[in-house]
Amino acid sequence: MDFTVSPRIEEFRSRIAAFVGDRLLPLEADRSSYDAHENIRLDLADRLRAEAKAEGLWCLQLKPETGGQGLGKVGMAVCYEAMNRSIFGPVIFNSAAPDDGNMMVLEAVGTEAQKARWLKPIVEGKVRSAFAMTEPMPGGGSDPSMMMTRAEKRGDAYVISGRKWFITGAAEAQHFILLARTSDDPRKGLTAFLFDRDQPGWTIERRIDIMGPEEHGGHCELVFDGLEVPAGNVLMKEGDGLKVTQIRLGPARLTHCMRWLGLSRRCVEIARAYAAERTGFGRRLADRESIQMMLGDLALKIEIGRLLVMKAAWALDQGSFARKEVSMAKVHVANLLHQAADTAIQINGARGYSKDTVLEWIYRYARQARLVDGADEVHKMVLNTHLDAEENGFWTWQAA
Repeated sequence: MDFTVSPRIEEFRSRIAAFVGDRLLPLEADRSSYDAHENIRLDLADRLRAEAKAEGLWCLQLKPETGGQGLGKVGMAVCYEAMNRSIFGPVIFNSAAPDDGNMMVLEAVGTEAQKARWLKPIVEGKVRSAFAMTEPMPGGGSDPSMMMTRAEKRGDAYVISGRKWFITGAAEAQHFILLARTSDDPRKGLTAFLFDRDQPGWTIERRIDIMGPEEHGGHCELVFDGLEVPAGNVLMKEGDGLKVTQIRLGPARLTHCMRWLGLSRRCVEIARAYAAERTGFGRRLADRESIQMMLGDLALKIEIGRLLVMKAAWALDQGSFARKEVSMAKVHVANLLHQAADTAIQINGARGYSKDTVLEWIYRYARQARLVDGADEVHKMVLNTHLDAEENGFWTWQAA
């Protein structure tokens, strides 16, 4: 593949970088910028979102006819990395999970009526959304075949009962995509439904406390007890729920990696700046070979991550599901983010462990990276499945 990016993509990257540097980074040092859950305060976020929208830096991932810029996955990889130089970045450009993945899947498979009802308000920034799939044990997690939430067809509607948990953004979401079982068929047993927060028959039982800072709307446990969804709010067709998850989760996993690369680079940036100024025993930290090796190792691994992400993005743009490429990127970049935060804290010493920098925020946030959208071990199992099936063909270059 050609690793040059178009002038248009570079122009968006440059404008995003300037917006982040000028308007977002200064806010991180001001504790009044944060809400009670350690994310950017919603009223402040809404003002900045309006500014980003006015400058044409909004929903870059979507097609122009949907309200985006049609950058494709390669363009997203370049721009999302620039966005997440700031911990506040992605949400300001309407490119944060779970809205990001929800908008892309609705754009890809929603009917025109569904796009008008469910997608357009998210694109316009009027509502937020959630994707309700994961269930408490013994229900479905990484293995959707274990899903226990059920939807029973009654006339022209489905009545849903069951429980979901760790549903990101649920406390602030207005629009939901819900996965439920409609039959026991191993491949066609799941169906995706669209529902609105104001519909009766479901509740948020609790907002689950986590060790890290939270996305807006937290991670919630939901109980469904008679939620009634009209048949017209089925996404794709009955039995296509597994297909919906495949269409959504592959690109969504990769967009996580794009953003995490930006945070990893930010960790290196903070560590390098401190090492250049801090002296001890007559020498700058930056002049010590041990520090140089730590930073050099991170530089190497960040670049490996960028290459893995770009290859997967390119494959997605070619029409591939890129399952193998996405899994490799997900495992590598999730572990990289944790290492980058840990190393930067070590170089900064007590300063890094304090709230004087965003390193401790990133460190706590980073631990979830190896769990969300499939744990490391699941993705390595996926890779081994490909290896068993392809053998030496696992490493074959795609020929023209």
